[in-house]
Amino acid sequence: MDARHTVVVDLGYGDAGKGTVVDWLCANEPVFAVVRFNGGAQAAHNVVASDGRHHTFSQFGSGSFRPGVRTHLSRFMVVDPVLLAMEERHLAALGVPTWERLTVDERALLATPWHRAANRLRETRRGGERHGSCGVGVGEVMAFSLAHPDAPRVGDVRDPARLRRVFQLVREELSTELGGLGYDVPVEDVATAYEDFGRTVSIVDGAYGAELLAAGPCVFEGAQGVLLDEWRGWHPYTTWSTTTFDNAMTLLDEAGEQARRLGVVRAYTTRHGPGPMVTEDAHLTAALPDAYNTDGRWQGGFRVGHFDAVAHRYAVEVCGGVDALAVTHLDVAARTPGLRMCPGYETGERIALGEFGDLAYQEKLTAQLFTAAPVLDGHPSADAIAAALDAPVFLESWGPTAEDKRVRG
Repeated sequence: MDARHTVVVDLGYGDAGKGTVVDWLCANEPVFAVVRFNGGAQAAHNVVASDGRHHTFSQFGSGSFRPGVRTHLSRFMVVDPVLLAMEERHLAALGVPTWERLTVDERALLATPWHRAANRLRETRRGGERHGSCGVGVGEVMAFSLAHPDAPRVGDVRDPARLRRVFQLVREELSTELGGLGYDVPVEDVATAYEDFGRTVSIVDGAYGAELLAAGPCVFEGAQGVLLDEWRGWHPYTTWSTTTFDNAMTLLDEAGEQARRLGVVRAYTTRHGPGPMVTEDAHLTAALPDAYNTDGRWQGGFRVGHFDAVAHRYAVEVCGGVDALAVTHLDVAARTPGLRMCPGYETGERIALGEFGDLAYQEKLTAQLFTAAPVLDGHPSADAIAAALDAPVFLESWGPTAEDKRVRG
């Protein structure tokens, strides 16, 4: 793996350990910056330092514990200044400098409190048909931007008149659609807070990406997982985000750069919230609690199952292949003899890809997966996972810190 840059993508439903892998890369390889290339404040990437400090990275890059490593929020991010400020305060309390190492693309979409309120109201009204949203409004931002070309973007914080105009548009349109949001803070107050954000961070234009990649090796940190992808996941239990390598590769292509593609999987499959999960096992869910991934009010329950090689193979195929794997939570697998591999379902060993963008086909897959039964055989070792996914393992993780990682020869 000799490429200058690295793209890190989760090949499952999220929560596989992207944060700890990014932290290891930033500690053990020359890394200038972490580039966030999808999603937004719904990300929850846990990093534990060797001195015991812990932070759940949401918008800042998961390499921020490492001296000098910068964060860049690309145009594919949904930026939430309120939640970003909350994250900054926690990092500052841990002794981590943040604002001076952060750059934000002016074209990135802005999340607002009205998006967040609409997200929670809409999900609440779904009742038993909830999709498993994180409740921070990223999907609302994306949907609004498709319907309204004037949707607020980061660069708007430098234009007070426009900022207030687009905020008023967001509030009025969402309130009208949903019959009120239950969020009554004046536009002026929110706009003032966002203008403060604009004076605090370094907002850059589209030319900055190429300059950043030329300045030094970068790690591209994905959010969520490929099995939640907006086009390739099990519709409608998905995210409004492209979770494959695609956005990162677009940024790299624009700069004339290349990168190694690193896929992350746990040694057992997990999922937060509703949706198909063929290998789910209630006994494993009870036996393998996760200190940093618990049941959430909006996402729902944290679910555990056997290693679903069928679903993860599908993710690799969707991504167009990976150069190597990072396998996490091998320590848990080693002390859990009841964990198994799922090399196939009773219906076969592969999930067939449909045409890109065909959500009706993805919905049919969802219905099929709800009724699929797993075939279990073998234990999920690193070698077994490499063979199942037809990709070499580059990094093994046997615990939460960078010191718990092992490079495969």
